[in-house]
Amino acid sequence: MALLRSLRTQRTTYLINSRTSVSVSSSSSVAAAAKRHSLHTTAALEADVQASSQNPSQEQHVQAAGILRRRQQHHQLLSRLIYSAGAAGVGGSRQHTRYVHSGQNGRQSHQLAQSSDVEGEALREKRQLGKSASPKPSGTPQRDPLDVGFNDPVAAFKSKTTWELVRAYMVYMICSSEKLVEHNMTLMKWSKQILGQRLFTVLMKATFYGHFVAGEDQIKIIPTLERLRSFGVKPILDYSVEEDISQEEAEKREVESSVSSAGDNKEEGTMPQYHVDKSFADRRYKVSSARTYFYLNEATCERNMETFIKCLEAVSGATFGTGITAIKLTALGRPQLLLQLSEVIMRTRKYMEDMVGGQGNVLTHHKTIKDLEKYYATLGDNKNVQDFLKNVTSDKEGILHLFPWSGIVDEDSQLSDTFRVPDPQTGQMRRLISQIPPKEEEMFRNMIRRLNTIVKTAAELDVRIMIDAEQTYFQPAISRITLEMMRKYNKDKAIVFNTYQCYLRETFREVCTDLEQAKRQNFYFGAKLVRGAYMEQERARAQALGYPDPVNPTYEATTDMYHKTLSECLRRIKLMKDCGDDARKIGIMVASHNEDTVRFAIEQMNQIGISPEDKVICFGQLLGMCDYITFPLGQAGYSAYKYIPYGPVEEVLPYLSRRAQENKGVLKKIKKEKRLLLTEISRRLVRGQLFYKPKGNYVPI
Repeated sequence: MALLRSLRTQRTTYLINSRTSVSVSSSSSVAAAAKRHSLHTTAALEADVQASSQNPSQEQHVQAAGILRRRQQHHQLLSRLIYSAGAAGVGGSRQHTRYVHSGQNGRQSHQLAQSSDVEGEALREKRQLGKSASPKPSGTPQRDPLDVGFNDPVAAFKSKTTWELVRAYMVYMICSSEKLVEHNMTLMKWSKQILGQRLFTVLMKATFYGHFVAGEDQIKIIPTLERLRSFGVKPILDYSVEEDISQEEAEKREVESSVSSAGDNKEEGTMPQYHVDKSFADRRYKVSSARTYFYLNEATCERNMETFIKCLEAVSGATFGTGITAIKLTALGRPQLLLQLSEVIMRTRKYMEDMVGGQGNVLTHHKTIKDLEKYYATLGDNKNVQDFLKNVTSDKEGILHLFPWSGIVDEDSQLSDTFRVPDPQTGQMRRLISQIPPKEEEMFRNMIRRLNTIVKTAAELDVRIMIDAEQTYFQPAISRITLEMMRKYNKDKAIVFNTYQCYLRETFREVCTDLEQAKRQNFYFGAKLVRGAYMEQERARAQALGYPDPVNPTYEATTDMYHKTLSECLRRIKLMKDCGDDARKIGIMVASHNEDTVRFAIEQMNQIGISPEDKVICFGQLLGMCDYITFPLGQAGYSAYKYIPYGPVEEVLPYLSRRAQENKGVLKKIKKEKRLLLTEISRRLVRGQLFYKPKGNYVPI
C-alpha cells in the first residue's frame, strides 16, 4: 500500500511542455490527447500496484517498483512525443507549461488547468481550421500514369535508396530458402548468443528488421512515415511487440481464460465450436500472417489499450488525419466472453430460424414485431413475452435485433439478464448464455470500456480504427461489437472499420447483412477485405470437433468470394452516387497482396465510374512486401496504405519470424519482386545512380 500511495503522490505533479501551432493540426491533436493518455496509463499502473498490494510478497514488491519506474519512463516519452509534434509546427509557436495536480498547491494547479482548458478549446478550433492547411510538398502534387500490369521497376522503387534495394533482394533470397525459413527463430536466437546484443541489433537492422519494421518507437518511425507520405502512401500503424511464449504456456493461458469460473456448462443447445479445446488452445497453430494475444490479466489489457492509444497519437501526429491504426479485440479482454457472446449470437439465429424459417442473421428475415406476436399468440397475454418484445430493436422495415445491443456496448447491461428469449411452447424465459458470475460481467464491461476509449480517442484525433478479424469462434462477437461501434461513432464519417475474411463461406452474406444494417440505421460503413489468416487452423479444428468446415473449398473459390463481395460493395456505392447520396457512406479497403485482385478492383472502379478522388476505395499491403503494387498506386493518385509495424528489435522477433514464414508461402510474388529489384539495381548501376536519394513530391489522396 505504501507503493500505491507513492505512485499516487508521483501522480500529483507532472510537467508537459507542448508547442502549439495554428498551421499544424497534428501538434494540437497530440497535446489534446496528453492529459487523457497520462490518466489512462496511471489507472493501468495503479491497477497493477493495487493487485500487488492485496497479497504482498517480495516478488510483487519488486514488480510494483518496476511499475513505478515505467510510470516515470512514460512521462519522459510523453514529453518527448509532444515536444516532437510541437516542433513540427510552422511559425507563431509559443511554449505553454501545464501542471495537473491532485495533492498540494491544488488551487494553483486548478487555475492553471482552467487556463489550459480555455487554451485547449482554442486549439481545438484551430485544429478544425487547420485540417485543410496540413503541410504539403512545395509545388504541384505529382501524379504518374499507372501500369496496371505492375511491371514498372522505376515506379515500384523510386522511394528506395540503392542500399535498400540490395537489402530487400538479400532478404527475399533468404526467404526463398525453405530450410532457413523453417528454422529462422532458432537461427536468430543463436545469432544473438554468438554476436551479443549490440552486434545482433546491428545485423537485424541491416537485414530483416530494417526491411520489415519502421523503427523502435513513435519518434524513430517518423522519417519512414514522412518518406511514405512524400511518395503518396499512408500508414496503418501497429506496435508489433509480441510475447515469445512456449506452446505449453500459451495453452495454459488460453484454457484458463476461456472457461468461466462457474465451469464450462455444455447444456442442451450448446455449440462445440464456441468452447475451448486444448488441442487448439495455442491459437498460433498453423498461423503465420496474424498476431496472437493471450490473456494474462486485466492490467495487461489496460496496457494493451494504452499501446493502441499511443499508436493513434503517433499516426495523428505524422499523417494529418489520413492514417489508420489496427487493433485486435482479444487484446482488450478475456476470450471466454467473446466465445460466450459468439455462441449467443449463433443460438439467436437458430432460434429465429426454428420459429420463422429461412436462414441467416435476424434482420434478413424482414419480420416485424407484429409477426413475432403471432408466433407467440398461443401463449396468451404473457408478461414475459410482452417485456421481451419491448426490448426488440426494429424499424419500419422489420426487426434488426432481438436484443438491445446499444445498451450492451454502452457498458450498462448485464449479459446474463439480457440474453433470454421466450420458449414458444411454454412462454417461460430461457437463457441463451450460461450464468456469468458478477466478476466476469465486470470484465466484459471493462473490455467494452477499453474499446470505447480507443474509438473515442480515434474520433478526437481524426484517425481511423480497423478492428482485425480473428478465428470464427470469436468472430460473431467481434463483428457484432464492431458494428455497434460503427453505429455509435460513424455518424459523420467512417472512423471504425470491420474486417471480413473472404476464405469463409459466409462472408458475402455477412457483408450484405451488415451493409443493410448500416443503411437502415444510417451510419457510415467501413470494411477491410482480406483473404484471411486462419484457414489451415479452422479446417483442422472443424474436423476435430465435428462441426461444418467454415472455409471455402479451394483458393479459386476464395478469390471468387473476394471479387463477389467487392463487386457488391462497389455496386452499392455506384447506386448511392447515382441517387445523389453520399457515396462515402461505404468505405472499402482492398487489403491484398494479390495483384490480380488489385487489378480487378481498379477495373471495376473504371467500369462503374468510381474515381480515386471519390475516396471510397483504398488499397493496403504490408511494409516490405509488394512495393511494386503499393507505390505505383499511391503515385498514380489512388488511396494506398502500408501496414507499418514498429517496436524494439528484441521484442519484434516473433513478428519477423512470421513475415519470413509468410514470404515462404508466396514464392511466386517473391520471384516477381526479386526480378523487378534486380532490374532497378542494374539500371542504377548502368546510369551511375548508386547514390540515388529518394525525394517525392506526391500528396496522398
